[in-house]
Amino acid sequence: RRIFILPTRAGMGFAALLVVLWLGAVNYSNNLAYLLVFLLAGAANAMLLHTFRNLSGLTVGRAGADPVFAGGVARFRVRLGDTAGRQRPDLVLGRAGEETGPRQVPAGQASEALLEVPAPRRGVLRPGRFAVVTRFPGGLFRAWSWLHPDWSCVVYPRPEGGPVPDPVAAAADGEGGQAGSGDEDFNGLRRYQAGDPPRHVAWRLVAREQDPQTKVFAGQAPSRLWLDWDSLAGMEPEARLSRLCRWVLDAEHRGQVYGLRLPGGVTLEPDRGADHRHRCLDALARLEP
Repeated sequence: RRIFILPTRAGMGFAALLVVLWLGAVNYSNNLAYLLVFLLAGAANAMLLHTFRNLSGLTVGRAGADPVFAGGVARFRVRLGDTAGRQRPDLVLGRAGEETGPRQVPAGQASEALLEVPAPRRGVLRPGRFAVVTRFPGGLFRAWSWLHPDWSCVVYPRPEGGPVPDPVAAAADGEGGQAGSGDEDFNGLRRYQAGDPPRHVAWRLVAREQDPQTKVFAGQAPSRLWLDWDSLAGMEPEARLSRLCRWVLDAEHRGQVYGLRLPGGVTLEPDRGADHRHRCLDALARLEP
């Protein structure tokens, strides 16, 4: 409801042109020149009204934000909606002098736009203040409204690069493993489930546009892997977090069952899959050592 509007650089040039035309009309007492000046001024006044109406009553909400790693760019999905029954073209989101590409909101519907925010550090990131901007129609005026949403996005620690030592694997029930599904002998196919390791997916079936299947192996189940904060004694806290982040990603990529132990009694029992990976990385992102 609070909308600011000012002429753009093109609008200022247009106003200067009107002044020059008006001075010429006065100097030569030319009625056609007067008519042209007043006609152009009326058109500019109509553009001013429509630029304001393009934002008036617009609804803005959060559509989500995917977690990112430190050093990346968080992308907040912003939902722009219309409840007044009119189309709203040329809407952009502006933050810190940068603006996204234009979006159009159909009458009575909604559209999504991306707000990109740098994420230099791990933790919980908030987008801060940003503006919804429009220059429609004609680009002579710029209307905007500031927003201060209480949104957030999780920023994972930056994973350690290069070769890293493997974590110490310990079986939950003693040395070795337990009988069950493992990685030794091929035992058939089953329907793909979220979290299955990519190396076990039957990619030939996927290439033939068939339903994705996962290879099942029989043998000895691998030991459960514990990723422990205390096993990295001597490293700086942020370096430990980067190492643990790398271990989580590597274990998930290999399809291992892994757990996480952190200070403060934070313990995530061994598991695997996308949800478990997110829980582990989220705990690393929010940890205050």
